[in-house]
Amino acid sequence: MLDKGFAYEVEEGGNKSVYFSVEKFSKYGKLSKKDINELLAGARVDIDERKNSPLDFALWKASKEGEPWWNSPWGKGRPGWHIECSAMALRLLGESIDIHGGGADLIFPHHENEIAQSEAFTNKPFARYWVHNGFITIDKEKMSKSLGNFFTIREVLERYDAEVLRLFMLSSHYRSPIEFSEDQLKEAEASLERYYSTVARMDEFIALNATKELASQKDFDLIKWFNSFVDRFKERFEEAMDDDFNTALALGNTFELIREINRFLDSKPEGQRAATALMKAKEAIGLVKEVFNIFTKTPYQWNVELLKIKKISLTPEDIESKISERNLARKNKDWTLADRIRKELLERGILLEDKREGTTWKVKV
Repeated sequence: MLDKGFAYEVEEGGNKSVYFSVEKFSKYGKLSKKDINELLAGARVDIDERKNSPLDFALWKASKEGEPWWNSPWGKGRPGWHIECSAMALRLLGESIDIHGGGADLIFPHHENEIAQSEAFTNKPFARYWVHNGFITIDKEKMSKSLGNFFTIREVLERYDAEVLRLFMLSSHYRSPIEFSEDQLKEAEASLERYYSTVARMDEFIALNATKELASQKDFDLIKWFNSFVDRFKERFEEAMDDDFNTALALGNTFELIREINRFLDSKPEGQRAATALMKAKEAIGLVKEVFNIFTKTPYQWNVELLKIKKISLTPEDIESKISERNLARKNKDWTLADRIRKELLERGILLEDKREGTTWKVKV
């Protein structure tokens, strides 16, 4: 960059610093959309009078007393903040990279300076796509150790399943800030519960109707409409993801499909074609599982995991034993005992649901 005229040396205490000349790079500001003239007008020229321009940044910095240093052609010094990233990318990834990520606060000046020094050196595009994420905030402030509002993923996973955390993160666009709160996590957990409860309903329906014939023209019309809705879901999900990874919209489409599945089941269709339509819907939701790594469990596995997360001191075998005891009480018309068992399980966080095929259980969310 010195040879090309993009950089210059400055004497500093017997050593030299090397600065990048921003005005020599005509594309400066292309990422942040900042105008160099406006930046110059707003800069304080007296920040460092040794520089040709207040916008120029250090590629190599002469070390002061007590600072780390390495020997170099310019004496004792250390790399500038921005040059480290360009050097690592050039060494490990090549002259141009496909995707460069980072927090939104790094767009300017860090990433802008990375582009300037890298492209001045290689004369090639530095990165083809830039992906900048928003921050997790608490009470509208960025989460950080210095503010004391810091927590770890490990701490969250002690109280919530990993899928809850993933869903919470995916519910906002990656460029938007995410306001962390207990209510948001509970809402994500409730959404997952809704999904797994829906899958349980679907599995039960498919098992009962897989070999039945279609019952009526009404069912045929309903199934035709439902199939077309499922087809549209696949298209809408992919469109949302193609739109700058709009995960929030993609999830909105997903839970709209889940609502329609429940409406379909509430309409009480019958027959093999209805079961096939629901299998098609399950396959469509599989796309969400593959892309987002959520919906990875069976309804039973989800509830077993919730037993651990909610610290409910019951095993699935304990619950099934209680259900058997309650079934015997009901058979003997001992409704007082049956109600007591239901209430006892409910107080410990277990919901029972009596169906024609038998009694099922799930963890209260």
